[in-house]
Amino acid sequence: MWERLVNFTVFQNSLGDYIASLVTLILGLIAIQLTDRIILRRLKRWANKTTNPWDDSLVEIIERSVLPLAYVGVLYISLQNLQLYSILDRVIDSFGVILLTLLGIRGINSLIEYLLKIYWLTREEYAARQTSLNILLPSIRVFFWALGIIFLLDNLGFDIAAVVAGLGIGGAAVALASRGVLEDLFSYFAILFDRPFEIGDLITVEGFTGTVENIGIKTTRLRSIGGEQLVFSNTNLTNSRLQNFRSMERRRALFKFQVSYNTPEEQLHTIPQIVKAIIDDMPGAIFDRSHFAAYGEFGLIFETVYYVEGNEYLRYMDIQQQINLLIKTKLQEQGVEFALRPREL
Repeated sequence: MWERLVNFTVFQNSLGDYIASLVTLILGLIAIQLTDRIILRRLKRWANKTTNPWDDSLVEIIERSVLPLAYVGVLYISLQNLQLYSILDRVIDSFGVILLTLLGIRGINSLIEYLLKIYWLTREEYAARQTSLNILLPSIRVFFWALGIIFLLDNLGFDIAAVVAGLGIGGAAVALASRGVLEDLFSYFAILFDRPFEIGDLITVEGFTGTVENIGIKTTRLRSIGGEQLVFSNTNLTNSRLQNFRSMERRRALFKFQVSYNTPEEQLHTIPQIVKAIIDDMPGAIFDRSHFAAYGEFGLIFETVYYVEGNEYLRYMDIQQQINLLIKTKLQEQGVEFALRPREL
């Protein structure tokens, strides 16, 4: 009698098939619940004890993406044990493929975002890096969603060869029409990953010096020392030689001044010593050399080299100003006159 009961057929399926499908569903749900209660909750407790925020993010990705995917997968597998009507079977297959694809793409995007943040944001302190990453992530999401949609259409029975061919022709036309924009876009990604400069860096490009204020998809904006805004295309920046003063530990400074030809020889010997004493007493400045370097058209040329600790331009100019004022005062006290250009008659 048990055999007759098991083989009793209802809607194209025996009672044994329904029991097998139900058992598969129950066992799958039990396995997921055990995994959630035993493994995932322990991971949560472990993540809460650590100060690293990335552990919490990983647990959240598993909870939001992997668990729903597992529930859908168990339900889909349990229904495969049943012989359903062709239309209903096709609807369930399509629904399962759509749901699994959407959950899978969301999980992949979350995992890639997590890995990028670990690799990029934890390497060094840089506040603007989060802004750059927020600009990059939508492009990554669009790319994987496009791949997911193509995969979904293929599994649903659509002929994607014609679609891909049409996208290829259209993409080639768009690429030719927007060649400059695409070059700037690829240059933007080159700047983003290679990092020749970052926001806040003082750089010199083609004779223009300024502080990087914004790195956009097409252009990069600098604030010059004079206060005006300088706008460069990203392609121009990646193809140019630029100087970045961010990693400069100290700045080399060279300046010259001329004294009158009437200056006595004894004072000419003491001028480098006066300059050396001034720079040695200047906080943040390191003396290198000072010499009577050449005969000028209107006077005797003295050349001095020193170093300024750090890379701040304003600090360098403040020190140079103090040195100039002190040199003028000391030489006037010694009776040394600066060289002047003769007035034209």
